[in-house]
Amino acid sequence: MAAAERDYSLVGPNAKRAVETGLASAEWYHTDVPRKEMKALMKRSDGPAIRDTVLWLGSMIVLAGIAVYLFPSAWSVPFFLAYGVLYGSAADSRWHECGHGTAFKTRWMNDAVYQIASFMMMRNPVTWRWSHARHHTDTIIVGRDPEIAVMRPPDLARLALNFFGIIDVWHAAVDLARNASGRLSPEEATFIPEQEQPRAIRIARIWVAIYAATGLAAIATGSILPFLLIGGPRLYGAWHHVMTGLLQHGGLADDVTDHRLNSRTVYMNPISRFIYWNMNYHVEHHMFPMVPYHALPQLHELIKHDLPAPNRSILDGYREMVPAFLRQLRYEDHYVVRALPATAKPYRAEFHEVEPDLAPAQ
Repeated sequence: MAAAERDYSLVGPNAKRAVETGLASAEWYHTDVPRKEMKALMKRSDGPAIRDTVLWLGSMIVLAGIAVYLFPSAWSVPFFLAYGVLYGSAADSRWHECGHGTAFKTRWMNDAVYQIASFMMMRNPVTWRWSHARHHTDTIIVGRDPEIAVMRPPDLARLALNFFGIIDVWHAAVDLARNASGRLSPEEATFIPEQEQPRAIRIARIWVAIYAATGLAAIATGSILPFLLIGGPRLYGAWHHVMTGLLQHGGLADDVTDHRLNSRTVYMNPISRFIYWNMNYHVEHHMFPMVPYHALPQLHELIKHDLPAPNRSILDGYREMVPAFLRQLRYEDHYVVRALPATAKPYRAEFHEVEPDLAPAQ
């Protein structure tokens, strides 16, 4: 029997249903990890994040300097493209990890990088801090999770456009303008505490002023160079964070309370792992979000006996995910079933079963 049509609104009928059925703020499955080992994994340190942040921002400064020096020559293009990925993609993982407060041991360092990365990604740091908290509480729960990247049936045109940041930037600009005018959307009001809402509005106004100054600089100089350095990289540098971000949950189960079924771990090359700050270990991150990014490989080795087999590469992940998207165009309830190994602890077996006509092709 087909499930009811999905309504992803945070103020719609599925939001009410999630609360009534106990899916909202539910108790999630966690792999058993000895307390001593988990305490060691959760230990915070400034060293790895300082090293990676200096490398990240230092590389951006060098690449931007070379690009500006060579502009408008075509020789500047590869340097802008590399700068764009560090701005429009690496900032996504920095925003994310510093939002959890785990990248650095020192709080002000987390907060500083979080604010910088949030600006680069055009994400209001107040709104997205609370949005992401909800995402972890109700991961891919329809009507509760405000960060579901791929809804069913998937909008493939939208997914393609987002590789160039087009849809995300448009919505970010609309949200920024609305917040700067002193208003929050009804959905934002469901997860941003009332006492934090004035701060979200104040930050939006500061950011609008920065973008206005960038526009004035472009007009005054008669050049697009200011936009190539500020704002523009959110478009031309978005492809990597979209490419990796879709793999997090794309094509997997919704409305389950086991991250092994709705999240995906993918082995990636060292460059992508640096840009992505180890978020390719995504089952591990969702199961234990207080483990810093630099400890996720160790966590993976410790609990992989209880997790589905990771995808061997980004390409392997897309070979699994894209056919699921295509099938969901006809069968909205289809999803990729994450097979647990024999060494794993089973959990709510009904979520491992699908109707025959919805089962993934062999």
